[in-house]
Amino acid sequence: MSATPPVPPKAKQQATKQTTKQQRAAERQRQLEEFKRREARSKRNRRILVWAGAVGGLVAVGLLVTAIVLAPKGTNADAAADGGGGASGAIEGVQTFSYQGGAHVEGPIDYTETPPAGGEHNQVWLNCGVYSQPVPNENAVHSLEHGAVWVTVDPALPADELGKLTAELPTTYVVLSPYEGLPSPIVLSAWNAQLQVEDASDPRIAQFVEQYWQSQNAPEPGAPCSGGLDAPGKLS
Repeated sequence: MSATPPVPPKAKQQATKQTTKQQRAAERQRQLEEFKRREARSKRNRRILVWAGAVGGLVAVGLLVTAIVLAPKGTNADAAADGGGGASGAIEGVQTFSYQGGAHVEGPIDYTETPPAGGEHNQVWLNCGVYSQPVPNENAVHSLEHGAVWVTVDPALPADELGKLTAELPTTYVVLSPYEGLPSPIVLSAWNAQLQVEDASDPRIAQFVEQYWQSQNAPEPGAPCSGGLDAPGKLS
């Protein structure tokens, strides 16, 4: 058998150079493909961000529309016509007062009405919500100044009555709390307005909320009803 002829040194160098050149070309091609992949990912991410921003905007608009649709009746612009939250005309049994914007004071205040419906108050408002214990008058009046409705109930009010009452109330800008010594089982108060009712089935409850919830007659309607004081017994 004949021996394989030896490869000349020059041929070996050419083969080595060719291999190195091919390796470099392959590496450049790999880097180019990796760059293209990174660019493609970057473009996809930018498109995702753009679509996410667009969808987020649509969601925000949808939430705003939903809030407007689901808001209690009479909380829109036509409230300005009657100075209240919506319904026009006097509600039978509503007492009205003439408090202007109340000054901020420290310590307990001796109010004329039970519960109070305006006047001087603590500088910290009461966070709106449902309370299982009596809340401070001075902080609750500040919430009235922001357009909230304060619904006070006799601590002995039956649970079914409390359930009916809660169903009539908005979920925001309302304080619901027990109150000792009320003149009736249920008293609804807004800034400069108050209604006493005997039971939760009274149709005037909804009328009162419709007219005085976020009333433009309040000194600061729309001012916060959160971020203030959580009194003891806050349930929601």
